[in-house]
Amino acid sequence: MANPIMSIDKEELGELIARVAAKTMRMDFDWNWPAGVAFYGLSRAWESSGDASIVEFLRLWVDEYLELGLPPLMVNAVSMGHSLLSLYKATGERRYYEVALRKAAYLRDEAKRFAGGVFQHTVSAADDFPGQAWADTLFMAAFFLLRMGVEEGEAAWIEDALLQYRRHEELLQDPRTDLYYHAYDEATKSHLSGVRWARANAWAAVTMAEALRLIDYTYPDFMAIEGSLRDQLAALIRLQDASGLWHTILDDPDSYCETSASAGIGCALARFGRPMHAKHVVRAYEGVKAMIAPDGSVLGVSAGTAVMADAGKYALVPNKRVQGWGQGLALAFLAALRETIGARDPA
Repeated sequence: MANPIMSIDKEELGELIARVAAKTMRMDFDWNWPAGVAFYGLSRAWESSGDASIVEFLRLWVDEYLELGLPPLMVNAVSMGHSLLSLYKATGERRYYEVALRKAAYLRDEAKRFAGGVFQHTVSAADDFPGQAWADTLFMAAFFLLRMGVEEGEAAWIEDALLQYRRHEELLQDPRTDLYYHAYDEATKSHLSGVRWARANAWAAVTMAEALRLIDYTYPDFMAIEGSLRDQLAALIRLQDASGLWHTILDDPDSYCETSASAGIGCALARFGRPMHAKHVVRAYEGVKAMIAPDGSVLGVSAGTAVMADAGKYALVPNKRVQGWGQGLALAFLAALRETIGARDPA
């Protein structure tokens, strides 16, 4: 039986990537996590296509911001390092890599930690969420530090990044459902409102799937990450809506379907590459495709979301605006699909 992913029209897929990328490059960003995720998606689109216009956009945007001066370092904005690493690889210009190195050094030497070295989630230079671990941090910081550790061949950086994966799994993955909670609070030893929020699960799933491509089974943490992701994805495919999307509260079918989380989960499924997941990947593709407007806007994306007081508050988070993280996760998913189809054996 043929892999259903191979039935996706390559020309349609390429057109979607070009359309979403073009819209993303018309959006207004500053040096923070929305741009970090959006530009990661653009970088993945470039890697899958070789589109030089994406590199030129990133180069001009980053150059102008470097001249203006970067804001104070913090965990969430470290995500900008993903595109810096891609820019360096595309252009060979060391100055981009030097900024990425500074971000990695910040994580190693200055970022706030708790509970045996876990990165505290921060969204500004202030002490935003004392003693809290959020799934978001896996994408914003741990994944980046792992990429830099592998790039540098720096074992201590790799081990620190893998510590983040291990400890976030211990603190956030629900052993009963295998889904990830949004956050953990050290002071109360609780998951606060205890909501299994879709985008939190997307952050965790995407970064675990990518981590497995950066390390091999000789790392003990490879098995830990692989097991966590395997069980999480097994739970997620059973919660997929008939539309192909996932609900913003995963286990509440009355909550709205949310596109950025669905793209992230679809991307993780595609990158993990289990044959039995292929039909769910195609359903996710159809669901996400239906939410891409003619101008390349990814619709149905929930606004930036702190840990809400209860499940009802998550269901009320607006999903009206076009968001950088929606664009970026959609591009990452579409790029993963293009690479999967491109890897097909012609025979």
